Amino acid sequence: MAHRIFILSPAHCGGERAQLVFNEQAQFPLARQLRRRPGVPLGELFSFLSGLYFRGKLAYAQAFAAPPPGVPGVLIITANEGLRSPSFPVTLARLRRYARGSIDLQDARYCRPLMRDARIVAAAAGPECEVVLLGSVATGKYVDLLLKVFGPALRFPAEFAGRGDMSRGGLLLRCVDAGRELEYVGLEGARRHGSRPPRLAPRA
Repeated sequence: MAHRIFILSPAHCGGERAQLVFNEQAQFPLARQLRRRPGVPLGELFSFLSGLYFRGKLAYAQAFAAPPPGVPGVLIITANEGLRSPSFPVTLARLRRYARGSIDLQDARYCRPLMRDARIVAAAAGPECEVVLLGSVATGKYVDLLLKVFGPALRFPAEFAGRGDMSRGGLLLRCVDAGRELEYVGLEGARRHGSRPPRLAPRA
């Protein structure tokens, strides 16, 4: 069986859902947990902030990751701390730092930690391990950096082309339900855009 790990794009940390947890009067469980150490696992937090799309990415990656020994199967991109595991604890102060960060190729605070951690992962995983990006490939904000490190090992789901975030999230959750893994294609020289596919059938 081929080894495969997943890198997930981050949730937006400055949107409406983030404002709910930044509200000091918020009393729902996740908001209260963020104010206490050790905080909230990153995967759980980003699933709340992003909703369907991130939940789909995380569930799919956890279902189908097949990492080499000693290598995490799922890693999440952050705005200024490189790659982190879904279990990485996040406090309210750390979330505020993420919200102040910028996913921008011109921002060294984003690029340097991501490149550092990607190189560590590449060295540990080896060149035969597939690295699947679950995130936007239409722009270079993730792809341009990760390709420099992973080269031909970097792949993405072919069925992502042409889909919006909600459609991708729904597709991934349906794949988990069915135990069906998507086809992956290399990102080097790949066509990153596509026509919009038909709407997904309602999830059972």
